[in-house]
Amino acid sequence: MASQIHILSSMATKQLLADLVAQYPQAQARDVLVESVGGVDAARRVQSGEAFDAIVLAANVIDQMTEAGHIVAGSRVDLVESGVYVAVRAGAPRPDIGSEAALKQAVLAGGTIGYSTGPSGVYLSKLFERWGIADQIKDRTVQSKPGIPVGTLIAKGEVDLGFQQLSEMMNVPGIDIVGPLPPGLQIMTTFSAGVAATSAQPDTVRELLAFMASAEADGIKRKNGMEPV
Repeated sequence: MASQIHILSSMATKQLLADLVAQYPQAQARDVLVESVGGVDAARRVQSGEAFDAIVLAANVIDQMTEAGHIVAGSRVDLVESGVYVAVRAGAPRPDIGSEAALKQAVLAGGTIGYSTGPSGVYLSKLFERWGIADQIKDRTVQSKPGIPVGTLIAKGEVDLGFQQLSEMMNVPGIDIVGPLPPGLQIMTTFSAGVAATSAQPDTVRELLAFMASAEADGIKRKNGMEPV
């Protein structure tokens, strides 16, 4: 019997990878386990030496892990690009976010502001600093814990205005997605995969990653709120 392929990813690509594995032509012959956790936790586990076959994280993190020897050099494949979206609790008024000025006003006028520990959260923190409002809003900003979607905090009423990758919010009940960050502010995060240095079956893993990066998978990526690279 073929050995199990163990993939570690961040939450942003959880449903995407599940759908891709389900459509993988060799899925019946290969036991593929996708484990999705917060990106910070995923990086920590890889760096601690835990064994996996493939890693799917933001492209810059994959590059850092390659340099550190945790991912096989030359094995990186880019899978998708994902933008940041804004959401509110279901039924709540939808603020104007059509321009940078409008979005800034929405943040200043809103209640609690939620963002993640992932790439989008890092970007939002820097944006608030660039706008000069970081100190002004710091007492009403909420950073979700790794692995906890911002959308769930919005649905619970703990956050009034939330920011995160569309793929992490589009299937969360109890929220309304207002739209993407406005032109000039949108940041696209590339999520990439690489063969883990701890894998005992690198050729098999490369075949799976090649399928995930192929045009055959484009429809699945778009269904999950992401764009093929």
